[in-house]
Amino acid sequence: MNLIVVGTQWGDEGKGKVVDLLSEQADIVIRYQGGHNAGHTIVIGGEAFVLHLIPTGLLQHGKIGVIGNGVVINPKAFFEEIKLLSERGISIEGRLFVSEAAHLIMPYHQAIDKESEKMKGAQKIGTTGRGIGPAYADKMTRSGIRVADIFDEELFREKLEKNLLEINAILEKIYQAPPFDLEQIFKEYMSYSEKMKPFVTDTSQYLNKAIDDGKHLLFEGAQGTHLDVDLGTYPYVTSSNSAAGGASTGTGVGPTRFDKVLGVTKAYTTRVGSGPFPSELTGAMGKRLQKEGNEFGATTGRPRRCGWFDAVLVRYAVRVNHLTSLAITKLDVLDSLSEIEVCVGYALDGKTVEEMPSSLRKLERCTPILKRFEGWQESTQGTTSYDQLPKNARIYLEALSELVGCRADIVSASSKRGETMILRAPFETEP
Repeated sequence: MNLIVVGTQWGDEGKGKVVDLLSEQADIVIRYQGGHNAGHTIVIGGEAFVLHLIPTGLLQHGKIGVIGNGVVINPKAFFEEIKLLSERGISIEGRLFVSEAAHLIMPYHQAIDKESEKMKGAQKIGTTGRGIGPAYADKMTRSGIRVADIFDEELFREKLEKNLLEINAILEKIYQAPPFDLEQIFKEYMSYSEKMKPFVTDTSQYLNKAIDDGKHLLFEGAQGTHLDVDLGTYPYVTSSNSAAGGASTGTGVGPTRFDKVLGVTKAYTTRVGSGPFPSELTGAMGKRLQKEGNEFGATTGRPRRCGWFDAVLVRYAVRVNHLTSLAITKLDVLDSLSEIEVCVGYALDGKTVEEMPSSLRKLERCTPILKRFEGWQESTQGTTSYDQLPKNARIYLEALSELVGCRADIVSASSKRGETMILRAPFETEP
């Protein structure tokens, strides 16, 4: 069984907990896109682990983790994360493999990222400033540097020298920022070469053989569907394919080899950074959800914008990912509310629309059409049985599934690993 887990909103849906839970049944867990701009938080025994690059499955004993070719890697961040895990008693020795075709984030990528955002001013995208976008841009312009390149000193120096001619000119003449020294970067990345060698392999070959051998593979998406560079609310998106299709291109596993796609969604909606957000609550209720849900980014600490559940948003994600089921998280955040609203459609220029417009300007003009539900006003936190949920909570969850056209297999009302409602086990039920 090969299962993809994706976010259905703008990221931060609680994928880390879901992937960690499902990793119990998986043999290999694979990151297929993004970089260390992602942040998955997992709570184990009251202790929080925040992962940025390392696949979440490595928190499970004996599981294998793979970083696919679709990921962009900052070697410094990579080794820092391994060190932090080691200090907390988690060894990844022999359990982590990195694609030789993955692209590297270079110091100049981070500089370009920050300077570009600064120049945009009020029109900034809201990136993390970690060089993700510029690294992917170099990949697409065929000037990127891949993991395999640092094992060939002559080739690496040649590529680096060529890139710095252009990059330094841009930094100095356009951004009035200091240039980079070739020898300094060369020395730094050569120091990563020997350290990285034990992890590097042809991960496409490795994963396809694992599938042939009957292993269970779990493909872990970062960010969310609406941050996908092709399918999201462009240009307020990430720089990779965070939807399910990225699992194939980001790993070298053919699309017909995947069995299921599980979409993770919050019981409400959040968004970090700039961009349209039709169901956003900008007043006291938005602040209340932010406080109750502790809505601050795991990677950057930035406060998340909060709003009601947007069925139009998630329905779109169901379609473009061809979701087979949902995991609904953070239900407990709504426990104290007497009334809960759901966005069931948009009002646009006097008309009702039930699908997301591709035009950014049209989406910005959309206002939510809301349906009201009675709250349950009792604690659901830590509930492990769906039948134990208050009646109104079950009515609400079932309405969400009906509105988006996809059943819920998992419901969570707690950040803790063991406190999850499994209606149907994704790895155990037939596709």
